Amino acid sequence: MTTDKTEAKKTAIDKAPATAKKVAKPAAKPTAKKAVVMPKPAAKKTEKASKVKVVHDSFSMPKAEYQKIAEIKETCLKAGLQVKKSEVLRAGLKALGEMNEAQLKGAMAGLGKVKATHSKKQ
Repeated sequence: MTTDKTEAKKTAIDKAPATAKKVAKPAAKPTAKKAVVMPKPAAKKTEKASKVKVVHDSFSMPKAEYQKIAEIKETCLKAGLQVKKSEVLRAGLKALGEMNEAQLKGAMAGLGKVKATHSKKQ
């Protein structure tokens, strides 16, 4: 008797997966062609090598001298140039670098010493 029951179970199990297999499969998608990647020209490597590193720094200066930067920026705007504060400072450094020792001494003598502080932002 037990053999009839187990045989009936086996046939029921064998038939069940057969109906599950009849589930429709999604249609195969057409294969897309992959884009061919071309190597970049060698000129790009030279541009990357010549990139200049930028350094961020903070400094203290009297308010009157800081205001002078804004005045120079306004003068540049009137002349048709839109410049950033860092560009004004870099131009000043370039001008100082082109001075001889006597001119540089005169320019530096006109500056007073400034104590480096961290002011509270308002």
